[in-house]
Amino acid sequence: MSQARNNWTVKSILCILVFMGALPTTAKGRLTRQRIVTAALQVVAENGASGASLDEVGARAPASRSQLYHYFDDKNDLLRAVAEATNETVLDAQEELFAGLGTWAGFERWADALVELQRQRGGVGGCPIANLLGQIGERDDDIRGVLGSGFDRWESRIREGLTAMAKSGELQPETDVTWLAGSTLASLQGGLVLAQARRDPEALRRALDGALALIGAYRVR
Repeated sequence: MSQARNNWTVKSILCILVFMGALPTTAKGRLTRQRIVTAALQVVAENGASGASLDEVGARAPASRSQLYHYFDDKNDLLRAVAEATNETVLDAQEELFAGLGTWAGFERWADALVELQRQRGGVGGCPIANLLGQIGERDDDIRGVLGSGFDRWESRIREGLTAMAKSGELQPETDVTWLAGSTLASLQGGLVLAQARRDPEALRRALDGALALIGAYRVR
């Protein structure tokens, strides 16, 4: 795995778009690469990873076949870029909510916002990271690792919030925040799968209510 993919925590669009090979040295090159990744995200969302063709990506970008191979070694290389961009899209969308996870009220707001999003979508879509993992994670270890890092970052933000609650005295000092964060993310992902399968947003509501109840068991009354 390249050094660029190891540095996914840097909040810069330039670093987000570095997955394999060298970073384009010109603004035009960086914009072209970004445009290709954006087009690939759309094509994969509509057709799935296996049904996403380079020709369709190039037509939508628009970019020539030579430009595609200038910025990406092959289709798998482009899909790694899609995996990185998917992580960023999902996590950046929650950034404001993550910032409030240092309080019980912040956890409730985070859970309510995720449920409301599923209600607006009618349970359609699920978790984009998990969806992509199911499509290509088992056949490409590099892409699986990229998507796994997205879950690691997600869990880390939850853990940071729980740690802040423990430090402020809102949670019992002996609370195992690492275990609790992992359990919370697992509940979230399970709820998203059931909501997607059943087209029932309340499946996520029940899963997150269970996660909140578990966190609540460690609150200082």
